[in-house]
Amino acid sequence: MGLYATLGTNDLERSAQFYDAVLETIGWRCCNSFPGWRAYAADGRDEGFTLWICQPFNGGPATHGNGVMMGFEARNYAEVEAFYAAAMTHGGTDEGAPGPRPHYGPNWMSAYVRDPAGNKLAIVYNS
Repeated sequence: MGLYATLGTNDLERSAQFYDAVLETIGWRCCNSFPGWRAYAADGRDEGFTLWICQPFNGGPATHGNGVMMGFEARNYAEVEAFYAAAMTHGGTDEGAPGPRPHYGPNWMSAYVRDPAGNKLAIVYNS
């Protein structure tokens, strides 16, 4: 297994619907799943970096951390907007609408959302 990250959820089905729609906007698809777990990667390939959405292994509730955020790279600004729109349509909450963030750089365009489990996500285009 290569480089990966996990984000916890208490409702895998709801989170899977969210991530299926949101990650599709940047060319990511499910590449693996089994009970309690679902994996996503660029082009749906089970190689390179993989994001796993899962129910906590210890059986306890999933919680999100303050200051923890998963960032995704967009290929253009339209993908930033599409990612954000899909998130809002599929149970996400707004943490910062699409737009420039000049304090990060002169060409930095991004949006910030929380998934249905409360995990914070960023989508960034930095031309």
